[in-house]
Amino acid sequence: MNKKILIPLVIVILLLAGGAAWLYISLNKQKEENKAMLELAALDKKEMENEYQQFANQYSEMKTQINNDSIVAQLTQEQERTQRLLKELKETKSSDAKEIARLKKELATVRAVLRSYVFQIDSLNRLNQNLTAENTRIKGQYEQANRQIEGLSSEKQSLSQQVAIAAQLDAININLTQLDKHQRATKKLKKAKALQVSFALAKNVTAASGNKTVYVRVNTPTGALLGGGGSFNYENRSLQCTMKRTVEYGGKETPMTLYYNINQALQGGTYRVSIFADGNMIGSKSFTLD
Repeated sequence: MNKKILIPLVIVILLLAGGAAWLYISLNKQKEENKAMLELAALDKKEMENEYQQFANQYSEMKTQINNDSIVAQLTQEQERTQRLLKELKETKSSDAKEIARLKKELATVRAVLRSYVFQIDSLNRLNQNLTAENTRIKGQYEQANRQIEGLSSEKQSLSQQVAIAAQLDAININLTQLDKHQRATKKLKKAKALQVSFALAKNVTAASGNKTVYVRVNTPTGALLGGGGSFNYENRSLQCTMKRTVEYGGKETPMTLYYNINQALQGGTYRVSIFADGNMIGSKSFTLD
């Protein structure tokens, strides 16, 4: 065959082979990234299901500790609402970000309502204990009082578990801001030199005071984590984080701001910010960066 025809033909064949190999590698990489995103979404959905189920169970337990028919009816109504939301969550696909976000907001409302009932029932139980003690002292029925106190001890232990749930921290007003080289906000991702994550630990008088180490994870549109912040324990395994910071928390609303220096090329799309503290995910939110 004429060399003028053979050489260009060989070049074309080599280019086609190279292009096919590049396409195969790219497709495999995209497949792995999509798998990581789905696993992260499934993990978040499973945690939400567990919380909904736990709250529904707590309502059942609280109804056994109160004799007020009006409050029992209210607890039943909230329990049915919680179970309905749990059913909706189980029927929702992990990839349905809009519906998952709605049910996450509903979960925060359910937690707040449960917390209010814990306080209310705790107050009623305390009042009942005081009246019982007064009646016992007047009548001199010391042995009867001891039996009542022993009966209340198990209820107190159960209520302590409910208070532990109500004491969980919440991250509110979560924001993700792009900063340029002058530390000013910019809407252009290509100009961004750092990412600023700001939020506040919500007021919670039942939460334990003291130093709280807060961990922040930022996932890119491909599901990859912006790492470099170390690791922490979550659900019996170690997770990497983007940033972390320790703050003194005393039950009042506490604002926090953390920074991540960009050291890689970032692509536009939806970024997810997840916040953890005390072994719990206390908040998450997605942002679109261009």
